[in-house]
Amino acid sequence: MATLDLSGRILFLTTNPAQIEQQLAGADLHDVPADTLRDDVSTDEITPMSVLTRFDERLGRVPYVGLRVGERNPIGMDGVRNGGFCVTVAGNRYGKGSSREHSPLAEYRAGIRLVIAKSFERIYRQNADNLGLFTSTDFGLIERIQRGEPIFIDELVASRDALAAAILRSGGLLRYGARHMREIRPAAAAQTQQPRTLVQKILERHALRTEGTSDAFTPGAGVFVRADWRFIHEYYTGMATHMLHAEFGRPLALHEPQTMLAFEDHLSYAHKSALHVRNGLLPDVRELSAAHRQFASEYGIRDHGYLPASADAPAEGSEGISHAMMAERYALPGQVVVGTDSHTPHSGALGCVAFGVGTTDMANAFVTGAVRMTVPASLLIRFDGAVAPGVTAKDLVLHLLADKRIRAGLGVGKVFEFAGQAVAQLTIDERATLTNMTAELGGFTGIVAPDEVTVAFLKERRGVDFLIEPWMHSDEGAPYAEVIEIDCTRITPMLAAPGDPGNGVALCDLVERPRVDIAYGGSCTAGKREDFDHYHAVLAWAAGRGLRVPEHVRLYLQFGTSDVRDYCEQRGYLKAFEQVGAILLQPSCGACANCGPGASTQADEVTISAINRNFPGRSGPGQVWLASPPTVVASALAGHIASFAELQALHA
Repeated sequence: MATLDLSGRILFLTTNPAQIEQQLAGADLHDVPADTLRDDVSTDEITPMSVLTRFDERLGRVPYVGLRVGERNPIGMDGVRNGGFCVTVAGNRYGKGSSREHSPLAEYRAGIRLVIAKSFERIYRQNADNLGLFTSTDFGLIERIQRGEPIFIDELVASRDALAAAILRSGGLLRYGARHMREIRPAAAAQTQQPRTLVQKILERHALRTEGTSDAFTPGAGVFVRADWRFIHEYYTGMATHMLHAEFGRPLALHEPQTMLAFEDHLSYAHKSALHVRNGLLPDVRELSAAHRQFASEYGIRDHGYLPASADAPAEGSEGISHAMMAERYALPGQVVVGTDSHTPHSGALGCVAFGVGTTDMANAFVTGAVRMTVPASLLIRFDGAVAPGVTAKDLVLHLLADKRIRAGLGVGKVFEFAGQAVAQLTIDERATLTNMTAELGGFTGIVAPDEVTVAFLKERRGVDFLIEPWMHSDEGAPYAEVIEIDCTRITPMLAAPGDPGNGVALCDLVERPRVDIAYGGSCTAGKREDFDHYHAVLAWAAGRGLRVPEHVRLYLQFGTSDVRDYCEQRGYLKAFEQVGAILLQPSCGACANCGPGASTQADEVTISAINRNFPGRSGPGQVWLASPPTVVASALAGHIASFAELQALHA
């Protein structure tokens, strides 16, 4: 019976930085209490943005260099590899955050072969499987490993679904695919009269059958589905191409390349990013861009890239952020959309199943057309009651993120189906804020059933006359793991305190109001047309009263797509933005990913931001508060955290 070689040391990621440093110096810990382990270790901490330009063996030097414990980052370059560690142990919700496969790949290349945690985030664990990195929630393994007992692969995969177990036994997804995915065909149509959710119906219509999967589409089953759209961005294109050429040679035979899209959206402002300039990363950025563009050109993939230079300005900015453009131009109700970004669920606002995957999953999907997933259970989130003036979808989702059940991991790997009176009244842009931040909720995806609002959006934005088919809704009596009912009349403007999007607090309950050094409105979450309607409502009011952003505050507004920029120009918004002193930026992921202006450069800087996540180091070394678009710009004008209503009262 095959065993996993775990002859190295165990690294415990605890809440005590001195303990971690002691381990790096050679001391081994024993009998570590579970409640002293670091919870919520994010992929931003495992592999921070500064190391993501690497996708080769150099990644083995960097795991956990962004790990924040107390006020310290106890793990430096080469710390894990030089320490001879082969097992990592941590607490709840390990691997929160982005879909970056760099994180488990860095661990693997540093010598880690097993990660033990109380629970794992979906994308991280799937990425680890695909690379052959084992994960377990069995803390009984620790003492056995320390005694030198053999750990059998069969016991490590016993609790996993059959597909995950087979992939791990094969040494990763690409090896599994080469052995078991020579024949792929549509799965047999579901023969059931049982009530089903909309997501179940969509996935069943896209189900594929391969050698290692069954036709059973029950929650927890490992399956493959056909995607209507597959997209990738520049952080992953080079890595995926490298994997595929190494495994299959060149040229590649891609599956339906007309349904593939490439986006160069993250690094178009890297030349104005203090992180990238200071660390000498611009040559690496250019290398990523070159690999991305070569792949798109060589294989005829539609590429949305950088904006061209003009007579008045150099080239900077992109056509748009990938998942925002997917909702604006491509996704349709009932489709499956898969992308290499954790915020791919953005398009779920249109009534499609959209979810993020890692590099290996996308590489495999490029050549087979099949996308791996675990069939999710669903949560029904009902937002009922009237939404108060000044409250946006961002406030609704920050309220949900602060729910104790969600913080404890209720939503991990599940579908968030958003419904209720309040959701029915939201525009598609606002619905997209909810589905986009399914990533922060820990979910597989978010979805809103298509309705007349969806039809109107498709007609207005794309000129598409879409007809909602009779099956495009969840059935009465459909199965939900839990139903969460939220009274929107009780929700006021919200914040998330620095460190985690789940650190929710009602703005009115924040007694001490931190000063603001940076205010940032942008990103996929808050760079849409309606977000700019919110920015304009506050800033036009301020401009009309002669108010300007104080000298000690920098206010950045960054369009999510070029379509949004054009919309703002057509509506005459730019004048008000400029009158109050806002700095306007072309579309890009920008400061959200610490890739451009708006990120902090000093630890004592305070940012209020409309982005989606505020994990340590995510947008620079400073402290990041999350808030809604109107709260962000109102705070910029006030010079400290404040709602629009409070700003109006100050200048009544």
